[in-house]
Amino acid sequence: MATPDNWQKSSFSGFGDGNDCMELATDPDDIRDIRLRESDTPTTQLHTTPTSLAGLLLHIKAGRRHVTAR
Repeated sequence: MATPDNWQKSSFSGFGDGNDCMELATDPDDIRDIRLRESDTPTTQLHTTPTSLAGLLLHIKAGRRHVTAR
């Protein structure tokens, strides 16, 4: 598993060099492996798939607080 070098900050992170940012990247060897990390703890990463991430974002946008695992 390769280390991503294409980390992108969330557009809601604001401007400047602060460490309050959510970052997202894809695995260079498997674009179906999406990684999320918080910029102040970059070694801790969450691995997910595009489908799961899309579902989470839909729940967040809808204002739902609980996501049921399937």
